[in-house]
Amino acid sequence: MITTENIALHELIGLDTEITQSSNVQFIGLKGKIVDETKSMFSLHTENGIKKFPKENSVWRFSFGNNEIILNGDMLTKRSYERIGGRA
Repeated sequence: MITTENIALHELIGLDTEITQSSNVQFIGLKGKIVDETKSMFSLHTENGIKKFPKENSVWRFSFGNNEIILNGDMLTKRSYERIGGRA
């Protein structure tokens, strides 16, 4: 079960997310549902279609159930199968 304590060790595809801080100010405030993930990128379904954003140099807010958590994207720069079941 996904919780705020173990979110970095779980599959993130399907979660709603928002970029709260970024080295690229144009990304701040963009949000959508994660539809794909690579080692360094999230693909989000936004109101303007599918867009790709780098994980690094950004802070992400994830929403699931009644929970929200904010994570530094640098913690997530692994392939999903390397991250799942590993240590945060």
